[in-house]
Amino acid sequence: MSGKQPIEKELEAGTYYWCSCGKSKTAPFCDGAHKAGVKTPVQFEVKEKKKVWLCTCGRTKTPPYCDGAHK
Repeated sequence: MSGKQPIEKELEAGTYYWCSCGKSKTAPFCDGAHKAGVKTPVQFEVKEKKKVWLCTCGRTKTPPYCDGAHK
């Protein structure tokens, strides 16, 4: 995941799973690739449709959201 820019997504209300292992082929969302590793996905909920910036570098202190740590 390291060194990548955040991804802007418009998400509908619902529950999502953000990839924290960097192995997902559907990043920034989990696809189950973490099962062979120690990192697990971060569950997060969106209460209403909104635009978000999701971290893809793996360095954010506010997962799953980008906090500018990639800079």
